[in-house]
Amino acid sequence: MKSYPIFLFDLDGTISESAPGIVKAVQYGLSFAGIHEKDPEKLQSFIGPPLNVQMKKLYHMSDEDIVTAVNRFRELYETKGILDCRPYAGLDVLLSKAVKKGRTLAVASSKPEPFVKEIISHFGFDSYFSVICGSDIGDELKKRATRDQKARIIRKALSLLEKKGFSPSFLASNTVMIGDTFYDIDGAKENHLPSIGVTYGYGSREELEKAGADAIASSVEELQALLLQDK
Repeated sequence: MKSYPIFLFDLDGTISESAPGIVKAVQYGLSFAGIHEKDPEKLQSFIGPPLNVQMKKLYHMSDEDIVTAVNRFRELYETKGILDCRPYAGLDVLLSKAVKKGRTLAVASSKPEPFVKEIISHFGFDSYFSVICGSDIGDELKKRATRDQKARIIRKALSLLEKKGFSPSFLASNTVMIGDTFYDIDGAKENHLPSIGVTYGYGSREELEKAGADAIASSVEELQALLLQDK
């Protein structure tokens, strides 16, 4: 894989090992809609995609129940769950090394943007990223969060990078998306960008291969080798 100068990172499952806080808050939110989920696989599937999309997909919930569950999710997540996470081991080294080598880094996450910025700040990673993008905090409650949300957030990140002085043509041929689920790979494809899938997060190799990731890394060390051409 060629060496790219601009990296777009997903957050949950790519930078942040975020399952504990999200899973507890999802269980809490669903319980107010009469759903008492204990299946770890189903609960972890909420890490990454918009909550409302996943609730509709798994449980065919009504819009009213989704609003209730999302509001209750946030009630717990914003007060106790948001910082119940940690960066994957080695990410700090990768990010630091990338910046020292002149790469430009951005975050493109489906999580509401205020949460994304709070988590990146909590990790002490602010200085590594030129752009930090997330969704609008009201999207999931106003039915604006859809399966193609990731593609829209990637476009938003590219637009903000343009404002930093990068031309659209340069970005189109010099940017790679890194993420752990098919949403990240699909979002990259919709923006005509190459992508790297990571299997240390919450998606599977099968899922990432089926989505058409251009390369797959099973560890942060493998990701670093792909991105920085480290031997």
